[in-house]
Amino acid sequence: MSGTSSPEAVKKLLENMQSDLRALSLECKKKFPPVKEAAESGIIKVKTIAARNTEILAALKENSSEVVQPFLMGCGTKEPKITQLCLAAIQRLMSHEVVSETAAGNIINMLWQLMENSLEELKLLQTVLVLLTTNTVVHDEALSKAIVLCFRLHFTKDNITNNTAAATVRQVVTVVFERMVAEDERHRDIVEQPVLVQGNSNRRSVSTLKPCAKDAYMLFQDLCQLVNADAPYWLVGMTEMTRTFGLELLESVLNDFPQVFLQHQEFSFLLKERVCPLVIKLFSPNIKFRQGSSTSSSPAPVEKPYFPICMRLLRVVSVLIKQFYSLLVTECEIFLSLLVKFLDADKPQWLRAVAVESIHRFCVQPQLLRSFCQSYDMKQHSTKVFRDIVNALGSFIQSLFLVPATGNPATSNQAGNNNLGGSASAPANSGMVGIGGGVTLLPAFEYRGTWIPILTITVQGSAKATYLEMLDKVEPPTIPEGYAMSVAFHCLLDLVRGITSMIEGELGEVETECQTTTEEASSPTQSSEQQDLQSASDQVDKEIVSRAVWEEMVNACWCGLLAALSLLLDASTDEAATENILKAELTMAALCGRLGLVTSRDAFITAICKGSLPPHYALTVLNTTTAATLSNKSYSVQGQSVMMISPSSESHQQVVAVGQPLAVQPQGTVMLTSKNIQCMRTLLNLAHCHGAVLGTSWQLVLATLQHLVWILGLKPSSGGALKPGRAVEGPSTVLTTAVMTDLPVISNILSRLFESSQYLDDVSLHHLINALCSLSLEAMDMAYGNNKEPSLFAVAKLLETGLVNMHRIEILWRPLTGHLLEVCQHPNSRMREWGAEALTSLIKAGLTFNHDPPLSQNQRLQLLLLNPLKEMSNINHPDIRLKQLECVLQILQSQGDSLGPGWPLVLGVMGAIRNDQGESLIRTAFQCLQLVVTDFLPTMPCTCLQIVVDVAGSFGLHNQELNISLTSIGLLWNISDYFFQRGETIEKELNKEEALQQKQAEEKGVVLNRPFHPAPPFDCLWLCLYAKLGELCVDPRPAVRKSAGQTLFSTIGAHGTLLQHSTWHTVIWKVLFHLLDRVRESSTTADKEKIESGGGNILIHHSRDTAEKQWAETWVLTLAGVARIFNTRRYLLQPLGDFSRAWDVLLDHIQSAALSKNNEVSLAALKSFQEILQIVSPARDLDKPETPPVVNVPVPVLIGPISGPGMSRPFVRTDSIGERLGRYSSSEPPIVTDELEDLNLWWAAWNTWYRIGSESTKPPITFDKLTFIPSQPFLTALIQIFPALYQHIKTGFNMDDLQKLGVILHSAISVPISSDASPFILPSYTEAVLTSLQEAVLTALDVLQKAICVGPENMQIMYPAIFDQLLAFVEFSCKPPQYGQLETKHIANAKYNQIQLFAPVTLNYVPFAERSLEVVVDLYQKTACHKAVVNEKVLQNIIKTLRVPLSLKYSCPSESTWKLAVSSLLKVLSIGLPVARQHASSGKFDSMWPELANTFEDFLFTKSIPPDNLSIQEFQRNENIDVEVVQLISTEILPYANFIPKEFVGQIMTMLNKGSIHSQSSSFTEAEIDIRLREEFSKMCFETLLQFSFSNKVTTPQEGYISRMALSVLLKRSQDVLRRYIEDERLSGKCPLPRQQVTEIIFVLKAVSTLIDSLKKTQPENGNLFGIPPYF
Repeated sequence: MSGTSSPEAVKKLLENMQSDLRALSLECKKKFPPVKEAAESGIIKVKTIAARNTEILAALKENSSEVVQPFLMGCGTKEPKITQLCLAAIQRLMSHEVVSETAAGNIINMLWQLMENSLEELKLLQTVLVLLTTNTVVHDEALSKAIVLCFRLHFTKDNITNNTAAATVRQVVTVVFERMVAEDERHRDIVEQPVLVQGNSNRRSVSTLKPCAKDAYMLFQDLCQLVNADAPYWLVGMTEMTRTFGLELLESVLNDFPQVFLQHQEFSFLLKERVCPLVIKLFSPNIKFRQGSSTSSSPAPVEKPYFPICMRLLRVVSVLIKQFYSLLVTECEIFLSLLVKFLDADKPQWLRAVAVESIHRFCVQPQLLRSFCQSYDMKQHSTKVFRDIVNALGSFIQSLFLVPATGNPATSNQAGNNNLGGSASAPANSGMVGIGGGVTLLPAFEYRGTWIPILTITVQGSAKATYLEMLDKVEPPTIPEGYAMSVAFHCLLDLVRGITSMIEGELGEVETECQTTTEEASSPTQSSEQQDLQSASDQVDKEIVSRAVWEEMVNACWCGLLAALSLLLDASTDEAATENILKAELTMAALCGRLGLVTSRDAFITAICKGSLPPHYALTVLNTTTAATLSNKSYSVQGQSVMMISPSSESHQQVVAVGQPLAVQPQGTVMLTSKNIQCMRTLLNLAHCHGAVLGTSWQLVLATLQHLVWILGLKPSSGGALKPGRAVEGPSTVLTTAVMTDLPVISNILSRLFESSQYLDDVSLHHLINALCSLSLEAMDMAYGNNKEPSLFAVAKLLETGLVNMHRIEILWRPLTGHLLEVCQHPNSRMREWGAEALTSLIKAGLTFNHDPPLSQNQRLQLLLLNPLKEMSNINHPDIRLKQLECVLQILQSQGDSLGPGWPLVLGVMGAIRNDQGESLIRTAFQCLQLVVTDFLPTMPCTCLQIVVDVAGSFGLHNQELNISLTSIGLLWNISDYFFQRGETIEKELNKEEALQQKQAEEKGVVLNRPFHPAPPFDCLWLCLYAKLGELCVDPRPAVRKSAGQTLFSTIGAHGTLLQHSTWHTVIWKVLFHLLDRVRESSTTADKEKIESGGGNILIHHSRDTAEKQWAETWVLTLAGVARIFNTRRYLLQPLGDFSRAWDVLLDHIQSAALSKNNEVSLAALKSFQEILQIVSPARDLDKPETPPVVNVPVPVLIGPISGPGMSRPFVRTDSIGERLGRYSSSEPPIVTDELEDLNLWWAAWNTWYRIGSESTKPPITFDKLTFIPSQPFLTALIQIFPALYQHIKTGFNMDDLQKLGVILHSAISVPISSDASPFILPSYTEAVLTSLQEAVLTALDVLQKAICVGPENMQIMYPAIFDQLLAFVEFSCKPPQYGQLETKHIANAKYNQIQLFAPVTLNYVPFAERSLEVVVDLYQKTACHKAVVNEKVLQNIIKTLRVPLSLKYSCPSESTWKLAVSSLLKVLSIGLPVARQHASSGKFDSMWPELANTFEDFLFTKSIPPDNLSIQEFQRNENIDVEVVQLISTEILPYANFIPKEFVGQIMTMLNKGSIHSQSSSFTEAEIDIRLREEFSKMCFETLLQFSFSNKVTTPQEGYISRMALSVLLKRSQDVLRRYIEDERLSGKCPLPRQQVTEIIFVLKAVSTLIDSLKKTQPENGNLFGIPPYF
């Protein structure tokens, strides 16, 4: 107000007033003098006021009646110019608020008069306006009069006036209410007792209201009266009024001043009692009216709906509902129901349009909608208003598609029906613009031929109506096609947007930890309410209430929304519209999800899913879920039929992809449109952003995505991401460039979708996993029985989900891997492969992931992660196992150092590979094992070492690939080496572990069970290793056996010292002997069939060409190995309790090997026998040092602790004394053992030897080609054993044993050589060489005789036996021994050396016999005087034996034989005869003499004829030998005739006589005769005879008798010679006799003359003692 009350403004006002008055006085000077006078007095009045008062304005206001008077009078003149001047002056006064109430009344009265005279109408309106707006002096009657004045001016003939008046009325009405508001403001602080309004009929009972309020009340009441066509109570003087204007005024008041009605009961009363009934009454024509119904049916004519009123009514209704909903709950229910009815198809188009616009206004006010829901839908006996609105919108949209908007109603209905029934094609021009060029599509909906364009009508979120604003139209406007549809569409979108954002906002505030989402398909609302009541007991009730409202809102609207949105989605041809629809469906689905409303959530999701897939696509999951109950079923909601329309396929959409449906039998192809792709992206978006609330509907979402991915041909790549790939089969996928660019994006979103699963809570994550698993199961079912490309979507996504959720892998690991393991067993290879790929990727990722706490501290998790790897071992498909092993290899390479407790699992996987699983698998598994052995033994827990041994062993037994088996044996060696180097640490750790397990076992009360139990754990480890190698030693493949055997024995040899003493017991019995048993068994049962060359081009040596021969090699190796251990570790084994039993078992093995019918084995057995016999028995002679030289370790260190099983290890680990001792001396460390026991061992060995000898050399009963004949090397080895053995048993060796020995030696010598070996063994006939066997036999005897020689007296009785043995051998020179019934070919049968290879061959025994003879002679020379030798007639035996070759002489197989025999005889006799003479009296030699005589006889006068080729020199040499014999007779026998039996001497004499006569062979040629007659021999005989005839010194009768004997023989001989000579001479006539005969006669004559002389000399008296014949 400062502007009008400042001194300047006041001054100006006074000046203006005065000038106005002056002007008035001037105008009226002529015509209207009274006015002029009034004006002039007015000037004076003003001046006076100005002069007297300081407060000029107040004074002016007091006197305003007088001040205004001149102007009023001026108006009364009705002169336009004057009137205008006065009105202007009056306005000026008003504007300075210097008008009093009275003055104002006067002014109004004056204005009324002007109005009635229709003067200055516009100026009037202006004045009224100024009057009412500048101050509040006008009240009650005056005010009503002013308002009526304005109304009256509204109804003039002048349009401008009318409009100005209308505006003025509006402003005045507003002013009235503004005054009231201001009045309330002023009185706000004064608290009044509200007076209850009585419900009486006196409408004017307004005594309680203040002045301004009373005015407002009266005005509003009259407006209602006027609209209702009743007389006004207050606005007196109204002449006419229009309803439209009245409604507009009502609307503006209600809209602008809602607080008035809400704060004042009187006004509320008006609303309820006047406004609402009025509106309802005015609506009636619209309600009753049905378009197209004929009038005849109804009794009274029906009033037609009138657009201006109807539209304004709707505006009023909108305001009422918006502003006074809380006051008018019941009335609003009626209004809303009416609104819904206006949408019916039988209402006029314009009515439907404005109704939709009105509804739109509510749709943008979610709080209002919320109130509807609370007030109606949630009350028991109330209309479900909110539901009806939504359903009505849905039906409305459907009706727009079904009933075209134009044309005769009857036909249009029919057309609609036709359209429903068939698929009528779209109208030709529907939306297609520019037919010639490219078709540009207008945004539109199109459904079954009905085409409705989409118009842009409003900004999202605001309801800007078009037809509700057409206040100037009287006739209904024509509504453009698509307008109603567009508004309805926006209603839906805004409704969804509003509700969801409101609820989400409130949810956000309320949401606390205690969030209860219940997923129950049955009666979701009720059940979740119950849940809420329980769970929120500690929360505010408000939340329960709110939640109930939210749920009710969603439950009320979702069916209608879904029906409408699905239809629109199907019909939409515009990308933006589609996007909006999808967004609405998505937000609704998410909201339902958040509220836990499963059915509705699934229904929305199903809709999006269906939109993503081609029409009529058979996807079971969409038809089986709860959502299926929605499709093709109509919901009747309080009479509203909401029909779910299923998608039609005729919508004009751009096809962007053609692919195959994912089905067991794909029928043709399916097409994806750009809309499908849009839906798919929405689906992805939904899953991505709202995964947490999807719950069980993950199934729907994923199933759909799977099918889309399949149709688009996306294939999984590493990590589970899907990449565009070629479709594998069928009419390949066709993609347009449009979708090609989209594919990477889709693929990316798909991946991101699963990446975002890491943000889901555990429950949601489980839903996701379960959904993927069941999808995968479906895909698996589909892929059964055919090898078509399966859908790998689910598997790939399980992998992706697992990978991103590693941080909480525990909660999903079991279901995830459990399912993937099932996939791995699927018969379809592609499916399997991906299952394995996913599983192994997950395991590897799980192990490398940086868990918290780390895996090293979370063993349970580590084992959990590795477990599926183990489970894969139960699957038999090789491709899966290969993946499994590759995974193991990668784990080893990346995680090997940190596997810890996971080792048994990992090793188990390698070990689970079976023999039949193919080479590549075994190879890969073996690679893993090699890696473990080379790199990871030190890092794994020692308890796993045994598993490593087992696994390595199992690879040795795989027979797929020989190299692997051999390498694995190498690995076992490496492992043993590792044990050896790290022994102490391993032992400590194992002992610790053992103690722990022992304790646990005791607590549980069970016995600790592990292999080789009582042995300490480290020893058990070794024993397991030995046992494994032992198994490999009997593998069917020779190479493996050989390698394993060598390794086993090397290991025991190299590292055996680490074992505790007691463990050796197990090694011997459980490992070594067990192995020997198995090898023996296999060898004896092995196949003798010849093996054809192995593997194509590998040649097999003939010594290995049967299984039997190959096993023989193994037997050899094993036996040798065991023997070596017995030999080298004797000092360890002997103290064990049952060494002697072990010794017996070993001997038994040696025996059975030696007696096996295989030369290689038998020979090797003997070698082993030799080896164990080389063991030097403890040195007991005092002169042997206590310990071997160099090692100055006192032996007791070793002996001390070896007491029993419970001892600690006595050995220094790396370099035990035992080994050092072994290193420095070949003899073992002396260990004091029981002597008796020792002897027993040796005798056991002797018995074994004897058994081997007697069995092996016993000739077989029958012979054929295959008869086994022991080989020479075998026999040699056998015999060579005896000397060593004998050293140990000589003290107890008696005659029986000697007898046994003899039998064996004899038999051994008799064994012929098998024909194939003979060229190698036989010396050619010319060399006089002994075979090694013969050497050995002689050596054995030599050892014996040497032993006898130094042995005690009682041993010497064995000499004769030895002689017998030797003599038997000597006989072989002439008569080779028989070997059973065998026909052998004697090679050395004199003159030629022919070897026949088909039969066994006897050796050339001559050299042997001759050597034996030499030995006999030697021995006899030493032992001739021994009592036993004398007693047992050894000499006689020798002579008897020699008689054979001597008598054979030239017939001997070898010439050397008889020569040797002679020389031997001579030697023996030279020693033996003196002994014989010495024992002459005892008669022990009596039988010898005849034998000797016969022998001389047989030799000197042999029956054998000398060979023809004998040279003269040879003959003379042989003759010399005869001469030697005669010399022996003359020196050794005849001189001692008195000690020799007479018969013997007689025989000798006769012999000499015989010899002295020339004996000649008749066959000799003349040239030879002189040589062949043994001249020298004869001469010698004769001389001997002669010599003994001259025994001049006869001392004894005996001597005399020998002389007599000699003499008589000599004489007889001479007589013969002479007689023969005389005859011959007579016969020969003139021919000379042969020279030798002449010589002989001369010799005889000489001899006779000598004899005669001699006789004369001796005793003449004996002259004719002999009776000399007459010849002489």
